[in-house]
Amino acid sequence: MDRTEVFMAERPRLVGLATRVLADPAEAEDVVQQAWLRLHTADGDIESLPAWLTTVTTRLCLDRLRARRSVPVPEVEVAERAPDPAEDVVLADTVGVALQVVLDRLSPQERVAFVLHDTFGFEFSTIAAVLDSTPTAARKLASRARAKVRQPAPEDALADWEVVDAFMSAARRGDFTRLVQLLAPDAVVTADDAAVLAGTPERIEGRQEVATFFNGSAQSALPVVIDDRPAAAWYLRGEAKVLFDFTVDDGVVTQITFRAGPDVLSRVARRDGAVPRD
Repeated sequence: MDRTEVFMAERPRLVGLATRVLADPAEAEDVVQQAWLRLHTADGDIESLPAWLTTVTTRLCLDRLRARRSVPVPEVEVAERAPDPAEDVVLADTVGVALQVVLDRLSPQERVAFVLHDTFGFEFSTIAAVLDSTPTAARKLASRARAKVRQPAPEDALADWEVVDAFMSAARRGDFTRLVQLLAPDAVVTADDAAVLAGTPERIEGRQEVATFFNGSAQSALPVVIDDRPAAAWYLRGEAKVLFDFTVDDGVVTQITFRAGPDVLSRVARRDGAVPRD
């Protein structure tokens, strides 16, 4: 097989790896494309193309993770405990929003070591080569990350604005599984009269039904704040037309109310994360 054939055969695996590390399918596709460009221009013989592609893809992901961090995050030592193989399988397969928030707060090296080892089963010698480290250091990084994921600190709990933004992001991406994880079993969607006149449904009941309604929708919704509560709003030509007013309890969405009354929309303000815009 020539390089192109090997790359195409390995591409689904590389995209899956990059997606798990970066938690962004579009960014993962971009990283894998970059890896292909590097392979295309690489000189000399490559002993193992799959291994070379894995290393390059992971290092590109690591660069992306490092670029995301504008403020250094101090290392926090977490007490280790003996691993439970059955628990490790469940942990590696978890893709819940709470886990993703914890992953986002790991250092880039911890995140890469955890994902490569616990999800994809790479040996620590391979991970060490990717991180320009040692197998012992790579093992420690993965162990520390695993402990943080199993026993997240209180500050790792999802804030209401993180729940709202994660829900809307999952809706735009069409991530049905993530939507279900973010909804309470008895979640409900309601609407005021003005929103119903604007075309929103009057009522939707149940986690599956609400997730189905939002799956792949809300492409024009933006993060906003209303009366100090995090929310989202559908905008048209720069003007809020329908507010998505969220009720969040214990990290899950229990109710979303569509509101379109002028008195409500006049109080809507854009925000960045938890911070309202000036």
